[in-house]
Amino acid sequence: MDKFFQRKYALTAEGGKGLRRSTLFSFLMYILDMVPVMILAWFLQGLLLTGLSPWWHYGLASLAVGVFMYYILNLEYDAMFSATYKESARLRTDLCEILARLPLSYFSKHNLSDLSQTIMADVEDIEHQMSHAMPKLYAFILFAPIMACMLLIGSLPLGLAVVLPVSLSFILLVLSVKTQIRGNEKIFRLLRENSEAFQESIELHQEIQSFDMQEETEQNLYERIAAREKLVARENTKAVLIYGGATLVGYLTIPALLIVGIALIRQGTINVFYLMMYLIAGIKVKDIADMIVEQVMAVLYVKPKVDTIRGIRESEVQEGQNVELSNFDISLDRTAFSYDGENQVLADTTFTAKQGEVTALVGASGCGKTSILRLVSRLYDATGGKISVGQHDISTISTDSLFSRVSIVFQDVTLFNTSVMENIRIGRPEATDTEVIRAAEMAQCADFVDRLPDGYQTAIGENGAELSGGERQRLSIARAFLKDAPILLLDEIAASLDVDNEEKIQKSLNSLVKGKTVIIISHRLKSIEGVDHIVVMGKGRVEAQGKHEELLSTSPTYTNLMEKTRMAEEFVY
Repeated sequence: MDKFFQRKYALTAEGGKGLRRSTLFSFLMYILDMVPVMILAWFLQGLLLTGLSPWWHYGLASLAVGVFMYYILNLEYDAMFSATYKESARLRTDLCEILARLPLSYFSKHNLSDLSQTIMADVEDIEHQMSHAMPKLYAFILFAPIMACMLLIGSLPLGLAVVLPVSLSFILLVLSVKTQIRGNEKIFRLLRENSEAFQESIELHQEIQSFDMQEETEQNLYERIAAREKLVARENTKAVLIYGGATLVGYLTIPALLIVGIALIRQGTINVFYLMMYLIAGIKVKDIADMIVEQVMAVLYVKPKVDTIRGIRESEVQEGQNVELSNFDISLDRTAFSYDGENQVLADTTFTAKQGEVTALVGASGCGKTSILRLVSRLYDATGGKISVGQHDISTISTDSLFSRVSIVFQDVTLFNTSVMENIRIGRPEATDTEVIRAAEMAQCADFVDRLPDGYQTAIGENGAELSGGERQRLSIARAFLKDAPILLLDEIAASLDVDNEEKIQKSLNSLVKGKTVIIISHRLKSIEGVDHIVVMGKGRVEAQGKHEELLSTSPTYTNLMEKTRMAEEFVY
């Protein structure tokens, strides 16, 4: 049962176990809920037919049942609520750990606001149903056959009068399951699309204002809200009709009992007392069935959310062994790569970046330079060929082993809404304040940090909104300096820097790169003329490689790039 729940609702192993426990306790409560009816039947039988037993017999039986119900109810509460809340925490942690092991390609195909809602809102909804609907539903599935057998054994006609209407109501519910699931999925997807639209409007508010698109954007959002309300109203109407129909059929239990019971009394088969007990039992079963109809609909409501979480769980994570790397030569051997599985970004790419040397990748925009850095750092996995660090194929190395040895500075900088100090410390979390400040000074951050209100403790806003592009870039470079990893990947680090700061950072880099494997991308070809090895890329392939002087005479592409660089530098607006 644990594995069933775990698979059915994309839970952790502990979550499956917890749901099984709460189901069993709910089942016991269903059984115990019938015991007071049995005690009442015992009392009425004595009062009307056989004579009353001593009063303390009834009192003792009621007290024993009450105490036992109280004990089981506490266990049920703990299993349904306390354990469920713990499962929601485990589930969120588990999802985050899975996401941490997914390649970057997963995030390029999934909206980040959608993922955050899955972790927070979807898990919360599943938690709610785990603590209310699911245990009661599955406990009823266990309880219903037992109760039906007892009713049918006691009196086949009266038992059928209870069982048939209740069964019919559930048959109607089962027949409507696909309709309800489709409706819930439509609502779920539309809510996610609307959330993404609102998120996009917030993130692009500057562009929206700059291009005078406020009215158009506002109208679009209002239309989305109206479409959502219309869809919810339509699907809720269907749900009401389904719920109402199933409940209405359930109400046939009482008339059916009365009709059958009166006929049996006239035949002399049963007495009034017997019919009275079946009426009480029938009302109890009917009330439970009505509640279960509601629980079924609640469980169906979270199915799209469960499917989303299951999709994350079933996504292919990056596997690998923990390896102690000692040699940091990076070799690409006939490496191929595609982002979408159709359009090749890299094809048959082969070169080696040696430890202790600086290797520069040059080429026109879109030729695959940044993609190579992403593959080397295993943010993406190659779709063909092999990439090795030392003698190890990186597809067999755990991302933890690889990431700990790689420092990356991309041209698209991501910063956190915290202090300057903590943003740099991400490079090496255990670093002291002194080490962080030293890295910041090497990255030429000190001049602008000193001007901030609280210096290194100043909060810089979401993604460094309080800083300029060049200042954000320097913080990213400071992270790399602080990490001091043996592999250094630099992608257009000077794109947002002025000439003065670029020169100062270049001097710091010259001391940092000693003994390291460095791969750098730069459109300012003047800055890479003196590197140890230059790889010229064109249309996803290596067109030529060598030193600057050699490539000027052997590579038309490199010569053309140098000429265009010269023309750009001489251009005057």
